[in-house]
Amino acid sequence: MNPHIDVIATTISGSIKDWGKVKRIVPLFNERGLTDVNLCTADSHAEARRKTAELMSAGGRIIISAGGSGTFNAVLEGCFDSGRDLKDVRIGFLRKGSADLIGKTLGMPDEIEAAIDVFVSAIGQDKVVPCDVLLASDVGGQTKPRRFVGYGGAEIFGRIPHFTENRFMKYYKGILSYLFGDLGPFFVGTSLATTEKLIRTIGRKKRQWQITVDGQVVALDRFHAIIIVNGYLGPDLPFAKGEPLGSGKFYVFMIADRGAFRLFRQLRHAWDASIMNEPEKWGFGSFTVNTKLQLQPLEGGEFPLNTDGSTTICHDGAGIIICDRVYLLSS
Repeated sequence: MNPHIDVIATTISGSIKDWGKVKRIVPLFNERGLTDVNLCTADSHAEARRKTAELMSAGGRIIISAGGSGTFNAVLEGCFDSGRDLKDVRIGFLRKGSADLIGKTLGMPDEIEAAIDVFVSAIGQDKVVPCDVLLASDVGGQTKPRRFVGYGGAEIFGRIPHFTENRFMKYYKGILSYLFGDLGPFFVGTSLATTEKLIRTIGRKKRQWQITVDGQVVALDRFHAIIIVNGYLGPDLPFAKGEPLGSGKFYVFMIADRGAFRLFRQLRHAWDASIMNEPEKWGFGSFTVNTKLQLQPLEGGEFPLNTDGSTTICHDGAGIIICDRVYLLSS
């Protein structure tokens, strides 16, 4: 069996070490007996999305994203852009980026040789994990809906991609990932978004949110962070523990604004999951979404929504639902 494999690799993601992975992908597949491998490089997520749509329209069935979360979701959207029925399509995540939580959840190693071994086994034995696809829509209708899997969010989480996905941050991300691991850029982005939020809210009225889950208002408050996840994404984002990516539901977590002096302690307890042990003390809330999540700033206006590595500008609110399901190659 020698199936055709398409690989989309972005040149903008990953550490300095990761940048050397791309040229080894095809030779490593060939060494393992899979010789029908087409490698395409892209300089942006938009280009990765476009090339994926072209490959899928031409009949591609196995496509591997080589990048981070932003690249993966660009490839995902490209698959849908093709208009194909994706039930027989297999999507892989080769880790070459920052905060590639889906890749880790699928059991993909960071080392390129081990990763190719996993792909060869998964393709040969059709080892897949079903994964629900989330659709985020702008209530104001000014921004096109975005599909994504993994995590997203608003407030601090909504601003993280502004700092981590900027085209001019390519080398800064590479150096940080090399020094501090693949989460280096993510945590730096979180710190910058947090600092920005604190500065911007000095002397200003803070945004109040109404959060509606399955048609019922569940929260009315000011929040430092609103976090949306498909399911459990591992210890780097330790919420929704034990919940699979394809459960038919998704999850929203909120960290309420209890003042600037408590913010960093709240975030610290969020990262190690201890915030869930004393939710009232730390202003933590969580809800399971079966049909639809609505995020609405009470005073209206626009805000950035993070769709796992990309920014969607929403006007007067956002609606998130499960719109489809895909099958991800897994260890």
